[in-house]
Amino acid sequence: MRNSWIKPAVRLMFAVTSRERATRQAARHLVGYRKLADGLSPEAGSRPVRVPPMPGVDEDMRNWSFYMTLEHNRIVSDSISATVFQLAMDEPLSGAALVDPKKGVMPSLSAGEEQIRQFLDSVERHVKLVETLGRLRGTRTARHPLFGDFDAHKWNCMFSFHLKIHYRQAAHVAQAARAGLGRS
Repeated sequence: MRNSWIKPAVRLMFAVTSRERATRQAARHLVGYRKLADGLSPEAGSRPVRVPPMPGVDEDMRNWSFYMTLEHNRIVSDSISATVFQLAMDEPLSGAALVDPKKGVMPSLSAGEEQIRQFLDSVERHVKLVETLGRLRGTRTARHPLFGDFDAHKWNCMFSFHLKIHYRQAAHVAQAARAGLGRS
């Protein structure tokens, strides 16, 4: 990580964020993504657009379509949800919680408009899941590839933080795709 202050800043932010606030943030991001998707034609949604360098958007993520961005978010959302649930239930991590954070989160080149519903559903499922869980703070931990060990609470905070990171990318891609920019 280039900036040595980012890791402790993110960890502190998650430590002082309540479960309720993290849930509200996820719900707010969901509304924002819905607005971006509204009226986006399948052609525009499928058009890859190169975004400028953005915090949290790796070089190999900078030339995605809107639908590819949603597919990535859905894969990561499902992984985080599985991690939160399994840590909260004191279960060993398995399935989606073990996705490869570099290769397993990459979208397909053929991501289509079905990604809108799949992504929205993944966020709604997560919000409902978290409402059903008991204690999230102080559970056993699982390692985040950049920020270190997270308990279920910090992983829950990571859920909305990840949506925020890629919202800026999605907004840029949707606007450029609507304008006919990007490559076809």
